[in-house]
Amino acid sequence: MADHKVLAGARVVLPTGTVENGRVVVEGSRIADRLPDGAAVHQHDLPGHWVVPGFVDLHNHGGGGASFTSGTLEEVLRGVHTHRLHGTTTLVASTVTGELDFLAHRAGELAELAEQGDLAGVHFEGPFISPCRKGAHSEQLLRYPDPAEVRKLVDAARGHARMVTLATELPGGLDSVRMLAELGVIAAVGHTDATYEQTREAIDAGATVATHLFNAMPALGHRAPGPIAALLEDERVTVELINDGVHLHPAALELAFHRAGADRVAFITDAMDAAGFGDGRYRLGPLEVEVRDGVARLAEGGSIAGSTLTLDTAFRRAVTVDGLPVESVVRAVSANPARLLGMDDRIGSLEPGKDADLVVLDADFTLVGVMRKGEWVVAPPQAAAVREREQEAAGV
Repeated sequence: MADHKVLAGARVVLPTGTVENGRVVVEGSRIADRLPDGAAVHQHDLPGHWVVPGFVDLHNHGGGGASFTSGTLEEVLRGVHTHRLHGTTTLVASTVTGELDFLAHRAGELAELAEQGDLAGVHFEGPFISPCRKGAHSEQLLRYPDPAEVRKLVDAARGHARMVTLATELPGGLDSVRMLAELGVIAAVGHTDATYEQTREAIDAGATVATHLFNAMPALGHRAPGPIAALLEDERVTVELINDGVHLHPAALELAFHRAGADRVAFITDAMDAAGFGDGRYRLGPLEVEVRDGVARLAEGGSIAGSTLTLDTAFRRAVTVDGLPVESVVRAVSANPARLLGMDDRIGSLEPGKDADLVVLDADFTLVGVMRKGEWVVAPPQAAAVREREQEAAGV
């Protein structure tokens, strides 16, 4: 008989809302609707806690000292595990700009991990981006988005290419977007110098994601609204946000949620190797990055170079600093990215039949437990430990 676990007494966030004193039943690797008669049960009593779906990161370059672009596959797995410890149970590995042949070879390597179930796929951020908005990408390696070259990378991923970020205003950009849409690969507008009108054309051609909205694109202007306005206003587009307190002012975050709505926001980390590893010197592709006080910047020029963010921090900040409803944040870190990936039949919400991917948070929204496919990655405190902490807090 399959192993059964029950998480009881917590606030459980479901697609229909939050259930007080709720219960999640896990049978083997899946969420079940009930316990079978006579089942042996491991029960976790979690009063004062929250249980939410496992986090889904669409855009992540590494962690734990490992780069998803250049690390060995063993190192990549270490980076994936680092993010699992912080609640990310589903992760898309993002590459940075490099030589086309190198990126194609790398896509094939990462596809092996996707085939094993360790990754949800590959995201190519670069080289098909604007030199005007290159951010932490090597300008010497940038290319126009020739559909044949874009297709080369997609094919190299052997069915595991999930997303390609493009400056769609460049020659070949719109044709590449149309091709990606036909192939079922997400075309994302990012690292772009496009106008409002050009961005509208890209959306009409099939672009459905804004790569880290506000960052690496023209600012919102009153006479030249640029890509930000076009991406926010169109219901076909989901906008990525990096909620680390560095990439976005809280007012920008509020604007995105207000204009796009909770169903069109996806929190991402855009993390690089330093996530979960600490300050120091790193490399992002061919460029040197210095991480100081948790902020990653290019050693030359000082441009922001990804982040050291983990999604549990983004979640906690969204609720405790930005004041967003828990249910809206759950959509941003779980349901919305799962839907974009076409995986919402298996992940993204706590519903019977789906993978038992979940996160346990304490009353302060600090992560204390992570389950992936029914197995604890981080085991939550048991009932006795919970009661002991409550008694200590009450001075008993």
